[in-house]
Amino acid sequence: MRSPKLLLTLGLTLILGLFSLTASAQSRQKPANPDTFTPNELVDSGHQFFGSVSRGLAMAIQDVTKKWGHPNAYILGQEASGAFIGGLRYGEGTLYTRNGLKQYVFWQGPSMGFDAGGEGARTMMLVYDLRNIDALFQRFGGVDGSAYFIGGFGVTALKAENMIIVPIRSGVGARLGVNIGYLKFTPKATWNPF
Repeated sequence: MRSPKLLLTLGLTLILGLFSLTASAQSRQKPANPDTFTPNELVDSGHQFFGSVSRGLAMAIQDVTKKWGHPNAYILGQEASGAFIGGLRYGEGTLYTRNGLKQYVFWQGPSMGFDAGGEGARTMMLVYDLRNIDALFQRFGGVDGSAYFIGGFGVTALKAENMIIVPIRSGVGARLGVNIGYLKFTPKATWNPF
């Protein structure tokens, strides 16, 4: 009997945590401009990368751009994570900017919460208000929730200063829970998540 109540409590915590990010997202909606990527451009890039889950990707991108507007950069990569109360996530991928710059990036970070399981995921991260590539190399905090067995698809939001990163993940594994944590982006691979 405690499990459904615990899951309900965790779900409400997740919703309240994301509510503040969603409220600021409403003020971010701007008309498309040449410095940002349109949803169709993002879906086209994602189709090649994600393959069979591209319909879910298209729906997620449409949803995210309605809430947050159009990003001026995105990352395509892959990651692995595992958790039992405390967790770790490691990933790598390529950052693409609207002006044609590309940069290989890495990310890692700890999490803490009611979370258990492991996953491997292909990830597209939409990046908002990236001033320059060096501005990416910092910690982005947020609340994450996962609930899937074998396969899954999820969206979350991370924030640092005025920048927001929205990871869209298509994962394989078994994961259930809600956690609070951060991702630290670096130009070189490191095992240190802190």
